[in-house]
Amino acid sequence: MKIIGTLLLALAISAPASAMDNSAAEQLEQLDPQTRLEQRCDLEAMERIHKDPLKMVPDELVAYAFAEPKVNGDKIRSTGAAFRSKGEWYHLSYTCSTSPDHMTILSFQYVIGQMVPRNEWEHHFLVP
Repeated sequence: MKIIGTLLLALAISAPASAMDNSAAEQLEQLDPQTRLEQRCDLEAMERIHKDPLKMVPDELVAYAFAEPKVNGDKIRSTGAAFRSKGEWYHLSYTCSTSPDHMTILSFQYVIGQMVPRNEWEHHFLVP
């Protein structure tokens, strides 16, 4: 599932935490619980990647690019995700656990993988 939108993404990675919390929370609360879990964890992934020492600038994430995420209650595991940074796509795996309302991240682990070759982009729903 794609990130909610450019505005929400911009708030998530460029604004102070309180601004992201207010705007993003309002948008997330309007979603059904399953979508909220996915979107909240996608946002967390983007925020963590943005703060990562690798100096990535994520602007898009596709959690299902190489494999469907596995959801179990308040936990999602995405081993086939991808994110775009500076015009290139990278493999991503993450595991995310949230509170029952899917608004608070309880645990989050991620691994940034290798760059995805351009000839694979279209097949995996990755846009330039």
